[in-house]
Amino acid sequence: MTMSDLRSGRKSGPNSLGGIAVIGRLVLQRLLAAVPLVWAIMTLTFFLLRLTPGDPVVQILGDRASGAQYDAMRTELGFDRPMLSQYFSFLGYLIQGDVGSSLFSSRSATDVVLDRLPATLSLAIGATILSVIGGVAVGVFAALRKGRDGTAVQVGAVVGQSIPDFWLGLVLISVFAVNLKLLPANGYVSIDESPGGWMKSLILPVFTLGLAAMGSVARMTRAAMVEALDRDFIRTLRANGVSDRSIAFRHALKNAAIPVTTLVGVRFIGMLGSAVIIEQVFALPGIGSLAVSAASTHDYPVMQALVLYLTLLVVVVNLIIDVIYSWLNPKVRVA
Repeated sequence: MTMSDLRSGRKSGPNSLGGIAVIGRLVLQRLLAAVPLVWAIMTLTFFLLRLTPGDPVVQILGDRASGAQYDAMRTELGFDRPMLSQYFSFLGYLIQGDVGSSLFSSRSATDVVLDRLPATLSLAIGATILSVIGGVAVGVFAALRKGRDGTAVQVGAVVGQSIPDFWLGLVLISVFAVNLKLLPANGYVSIDESPGGWMKSLILPVFTLGLAAMGSVARMTRAAMVEALDRDFIRTLRANGVSDRSIAFRHALKNAAIPVTTLVGVRFIGMLGSAVIIEQVFALPGIGSLAVSAASTHDYPVMQALVLYLTLLVVVVNLIIDVIYSWLNPKVRVA
């Protein structure tokens, strides 16, 4: 990195074509690595579901059916076949992108999950955006302001992480929905039906889910910014008369963004699990309630579809993180 690059804010790295090639190889490498991962997870899911106590046939017919009716239903569903035979049939359909139909509605399990996925994704993405915008802003402020201001922000971030999601959700419903009547207490409006209604239905659950993540992002941003501002190249920039604003936002923040990006990706994946509680509090028709229902009724195809889509989401999120990391750190190369 030359002095002119430091003053202008440029960083040495691959040119545009070289950078595209590096990112292209990175994407291809990650996608190829995801194939055995998806296979392993789906295989484990298949056997664990069938080894879990409970019989879906009993859930379908009830506990008063005759033995002949149970046997006929098992034959119809293919559950009378050896488990390995069932597995290889499942694997063959999985390669074609088919995980089967729900045992209770006869709808494609994929369609059942895709009907619920928009609500969960809207919640998780909205909470992630809130945590990034709020957390980075608070973290940068805390890193640049010393003394009581920085300490107050740090304490506030810890408090935000410590508040239980379900309790915060109930408090927000009580204040903004019941008392002030500004926002709906529960329910979900599709963005296709009403963009405004969609936003209003997500404000409270998004804030509830995003507050803890915002605290984590704020703490990580502050720590990474403080570390970046203490590096030698920052001292060189100051010695050469570069403004504090440029140093903070064009140099230190970009270096601090690398660990923050990793944290945001991890928090997003965690939000997919935390969304189960938030969806129950705000009565959102997401995959959380679907997972609970499918697990309690032993609806194997729906559970398999849920695991498949959640696994693909994790793969995509990690891929996005790797691409952003490669862009932020041009020294990264694909082996």
